[in-house]
Amino acid sequence: MASPPKMAKRKASKPKGEARTSFKYPSFHEDVSKAVSHSIASAWFNKNGSDKSSNNKYSTNVMGKFRCSRNCRSGAHWSSKKVAILIRGYPGNGYDAVVFNQRCKSCDGLGALTLDQQSYVERVSYRLRKWAGVRVENQPYDGTKGLLPHKSELCEGCKRGYCKQGKNSFGE
Repeated sequence: MASPPKMAKRKASKPKGEARTSFKYPSFHEDVSKAVSHSIASAWFNKNGSDKSSNNKYSTNVMGKFRCSRNCRSGAHWSSKKVAILIRGYPGNGYDAVVFNQRCKSCDGLGALTLDQQSYVERVSYRLRKWAGVRVENQPYDGTKGLLPHKSELCEGCKRGYCKQGKNSFGE
């Protein structure tokens, strides 16, 4: 009996330790799907989504915590209620969501993000229901209450024109 073929080792797409400017969270899809299941039958996550193939897009914010990926002298870590996210919709209730990183104010290194899953699921599921034509109650929003000023020069979403706080952002 022949032995099974050996599996090729997958190479990492980025060198170990190198931070990224944006992230996708397909692992959160199950929670998003559950959140919309009473009103949308078949939401699906588009792993290979892009602006070109989307039929909707919306820029908003979620919450998260960061620590400096360079381990700079200051030992920088910070929380943000203004983490930029671009939600894109695709035909047939498909979606993806790109979450943008932030930079350390001490050394300008990219942060290591720990995303607040609840805020992500709430924002994405709200947007999917809205695009599907489901009547949804507007989410309360106070853009200034208890927040530090947004530093556009440290926000990767601002740099790419997707952060609602940035000067070059698009609206709906």
